[in-house]
Amino acid sequence: MPRVILFDIDNTLLYSGGAGSLAMNMAFNEMFGISDGFARVEFSGRTDRYILQEGLSCHNISGGCETYLLDFTRRYYSILPRTLRERQGRLMPGFPELLEALTAGQARLGLATGNFSEAARIKLEYYGVDRYFRGGGFGEESVDRAAIVKSAIGRLADGARPDEIMVVGDTPHDVSSALDNGVVGVGVATGNYSAEDLKAAGARLVFADFSDWQSAAAKLLRA
Repeated sequence: MPRVILFDIDNTLLYSGGAGSLAMNMAFNEMFGISDGFARVEFSGRTDRYILQEGLSCHNISGGCETYLLDFTRRYYSILPRTLRERQGRLMPGFPELLEALTAGQARLGLATGNFSEAARIKLEYYGVDRYFRGGGFGEESVDRAAIVKSAIGRLADGARPDEIMVVGDTPHDVSSALDNGVVGVGVATGNYSAEDLKAAGARLVFADFSDWQSAAAKLLRA
C-alpha cells in the first residue's frame, strides 16, 4: 500500500512573502472599507474560513461567514495572483526535489491545508508544484483543521492504514490535526514554531527543513 503524505502549504511547501494575507486584507477592505481587517486574527495554522469568521467578529459585522464567503473568495482569488507577483516569495528548502523523490517512491501526495481550495491551486501553480498533488482537504470546509485533515484522508487514503498516513506541517495545529485523526504528525520548523514546539505537540518526525531532501524522503517513506 502506498504511503499517503498530506502537506500543509504556507511555510511548509512555500513562503509567499505575505501575498495571501495581503490579498485577504485587500478583499476585506473592498467589501467593508476596513484596512488591515485581519490585524487581530491569528493566521498561523488556521483555516481561511476561520480567519474570515474571526475578521468579521472582530469588526462586529453581522451575518456570519457563510453570508460573505462567495463574495469574499471571488475578490480574494482575483487579487491573489497580483500579490504573488509583487511579493518576494519562494519554495521552501528541498522543494520540489522532495516531492519528486516521494512520488518516485510511490507515495500518494495530497494537501491538508487551511487555504481555500482555489487559493491553494493559485499558489501551487504559481510556484510550479501543483502537478504533484491529487487533491485533499481545504480551508472552506471547516474552521477546524482536524476536520480538513479528515476530509483529505477520506479522499486520498484509499485503504491505507492510519500509520501509513502522514500530515506534514509547520505548526502545532498541523500536528494536532493529524493526531486527532489517528494518523502520523510530521513537523518542519520552517515557520513560526521551533522543532521543540513541534515535538512537544506530538510530532513523530521533526525536521529543521527539507534541504537534505534525500534523507527526508527516506525517512518519510520508511517511518
